[in-house]
Amino acid sequence: MDLAADTAKPHDRLSRALAGDMEAVNAMIRDRMASEHAPRIPEVTAHLVEAGGKRLRPMLTLAAARLCGYDGPFHVHLAATVEFIHTATLLHDDVVDDSKQRRGRPTANLLWDNTSSVLVGDYLFARSFQLMVETGSLRVLDILANASATIAEGEVLQLTASRNLDTTEDTYLRVVRGKTAALFSAATEVGGIIAGAPEGRVAALRAYGDALGIAFQIVDDLLDYGGTAAIGKSVGDDFREGKLTLPVIRAVARADADERAFWARCIGRGRVEEGDLDHAQALLARHGTLESTRRTALDWAGRARDSLRDLPDHDLREMLEDLADYVVERIS
Repeated sequence: MDLAADTAKPHDRLSRALAGDMEAVNAMIRDRMASEHAPRIPEVTAHLVEAGGKRLRPMLTLAAARLCGYDGPFHVHLAATVEFIHTATLLHDDVVDDSKQRRGRPTANLLWDNTSSVLVGDYLFARSFQLMVETGSLRVLDILANASATIAEGEVLQLTASRNLDTTEDTYLRVVRGKTAALFSAATEVGGIIAGAPEGRVAALRAYGDALGIAFQIVDDLLDYGGTAAIGKSVGDDFREGKLTLPVIRAVARADADERAFWARCIGRGRVEEGDLDHAQALLARHGTLESTRRTALDWAGRARDSLRDLPDHDLREMLEDLADYVVERIS
């Protein structure tokens, strides 16, 4: 069967195409999240890792490596590394945001406590570095270490920009590149590097991951003002937490005095009252910022597709191209 012609969703097609590799990744994750002396570590980790996530980031690493002709063992280590980094950041994020739900289930910090979530997240970061070292590639270690630092930097930048109505689109993009796109980009780049791909292909994979990650985060931010529980959080979470996401930044830039006073009360001072989310959604619609944000997401998805043009003709390349489209189809 021609996988590229399959009508299933792109991430499902990727999952099937990479089934053997993903089985090895999942086995490695289960093995490396174990702890002989602290059983809470695998308990907390399993709660999140086995919660039904799509494993998109590790699949990107596997797909990039296979697309570049890799047939060794270390793409599995790198895919597990990427998933551990991602899981660690989710554990930390839920503490920072005081979240109650993740992937449709109670968060680890709610079921256990904040301390356990932070410490288990730290453990997973340490495990990820152990896995990186096992590949024997200093360049891979450099890329993933830089990505880990960039993720933390992006989260801190978002924290400092929170509730600041003067936050610009440039700052927003730096936050998105830090907290989301950095790991997408590193995931695809290290897949090419471990395969020994030419520098042009490595750069193309890096650019693809960057653009895909930006599109992915913009869509998530947009869905916060009109999505469903299927995205793993309640509609309006970002609004209640005072996050300046792209639709709001654009609405604030177009606001009259009364509208700015509304945003200052809700976002700036955190005084959200009943009916405020509905009013916020109405303002976003009035100024067309939901639609303009959708177009921005589509533009980044297009950039992701374009990045792959010079890579080898392969079913996996077509799936990655389709994945970029699928990311924004959720808001089409």
